[in-house]
Amino acid sequence: MDYRFATEKDMALILQFIKELASYEKMLCEVVAEEATLREWIFEKQKAEVIFALEDEKEVGFALFFHNFSTFLGRAGLYLEDLYVKPEYRGKGYGKALIQTLAKIALERGCGRLEWWCLDWNKTSIDFYLSLGAEPMKDWTVYRIAGDTLKSLGSEKVSWNQEL
Repeated sequence: MDYRFATEKDMALILQFIKELASYEKMLCEVVAEEATLREWIFEKQKAEVIFALEDEKEVGFALFFHNFSTFLGRAGLYLEDLYVKPEYRGKGYGKALIQTLAKIALERGCGRLEWWCLDWNKTSIDFYLSLGAEPMKDWTVYRIAGDTLKSLGSEKVSWNQEL
């Protein structure tokens, strides 16, 4: 498998892969990203990176990732936000090759770990991740503040003397 890093010329392709993944996850209605927003955050602000899996120079899968930080390890890690291989190319090793490439990038950058989330119902992906030696995080629950709740909370006056 060959791979390449995305460039700004790939904005439409990145958005296409995001929408295909969202459709697979039954969440397409939640995608509000646009090419301009992705360009700003991925390339101008450099907050994420994208690699494509290639077959005969054609993009057949992608991974979008960024650095996070572990205070316990005292170093950065890689967080895999999206991993997607087009259905007709699944079972050919592209998903594994993308994860292996991310592991290699993590090691080259001195990162302490590679991690991601997976939907509970996605048994195919869970089985795939387990086959790679990935370990589910027990005793952890993901929390999120977004949308109107984020706007409301972020616009409140901060009082450092308040009791929780």
